[in-house]
Amino acid sequence: MKQRKLGQNGPRVSVLGYGAMSFTDFYGPATEAGSMSVLDACVEYGITHVDTSNVYGMGRSETVIGEWLKRRGGAPPFAIATKGGITRQTDRRFNNERAHLEQALDASLTRLGVDAVDLYYLHRREPEVEIEEVAETLSSFVKAGKVKAIGFSEIAPSSLRRAHAVHPVAAVQSEYSLSTRSPEMGLVQACQDIGASLVAFSPVGRALLTDRPHQADAIAEMDFMKVNPRFIEPNLSANIAITVKFRELASEMGIATGSLAIAWLTHQGDHILPIPGTRHVSHLSELAKGGSLELTEDDLKRIEEVLPIGWAHGDRYSAGQWNGPERYC
Repeated sequence: MKQRKLGQNGPRVSVLGYGAMSFTDFYGPATEAGSMSVLDACVEYGITHVDTSNVYGMGRSETVIGEWLKRRGGAPPFAIATKGGITRQTDRRFNNERAHLEQALDASLTRLGVDAVDLYYLHRREPEVEIEEVAETLSSFVKAGKVKAIGFSEIAPSSLRRAHAVHPVAAVQSEYSLSTRSPEMGLVQACQDIGASLVAFSPVGRALLTDRPHQADAIAEMDFMKVNPRFIEPNLSANIAITVKFRELASEMGIATGSLAIAWLTHQGDHILPIPGTRHVSHLSELAKGGSLELTEDDLKRIEEVLPIGWAHGDRYSAGQWNGPERYC
């Protein structure tokens, strides 16, 4: 597994991390035993970066990781990242005030069973709180020894630069894949300029870029997916049909489609760190292989030919799902 820095001054971690939202029922039923097996497999495959949040299953994901760490004993084998700032309250979905974030962080540390996390993200911005004020709050957590580095999720490049002027930003988390390339319109570049990692979630396009894309019957059971424009007909059928050529290319190269999608992403910059999530060890094995692949210029050209930028039908979020992420292009 290739290694890269998590932020300009952070630890070296595996180029492929693990996104632990899959420890909840977001993409289908998850069990504690299954989640424990996935964490065991992360160690086996050399994955040393695990990402979670206080709202993934309302603390369930962090609790599972904490229990796994307790059973294992010793120093954590992962750089651990978590997030705060989403409340799930109908009258105030986001809260970026210091008191709320500090309470959320303390609760996360308790569930994880650690004294500090390697990276703490603001999960979503609250427009009423200036980004400089939020950066000061996160900086105070570093000074208190509860957080080793700070980050932001779904932030615009302009806001990122303002925050970084207050305190060094180690990482930005954003959706980025062959099906979602909007970060290339400023975010990839801004992260590189300031020395931050771009931590890419949904790097296999919510399974569109795998050998087993979700079908309509499975999507109907997923609350997020069944209202997402890319997974509603006629867009779903169009997107599955378009990605057939990508699956054929991966097969011709003798690798799983998910492996190829991950490999493409790791070649978009030395600061790019994909964090796929899965409930299945077999799928994780395929994704992990992508973190070790070397692609040639010809390989990258062929990928762009079968999936040129802008190929996906439908927006990446519905109108309701766009509540929170900062739009910048």
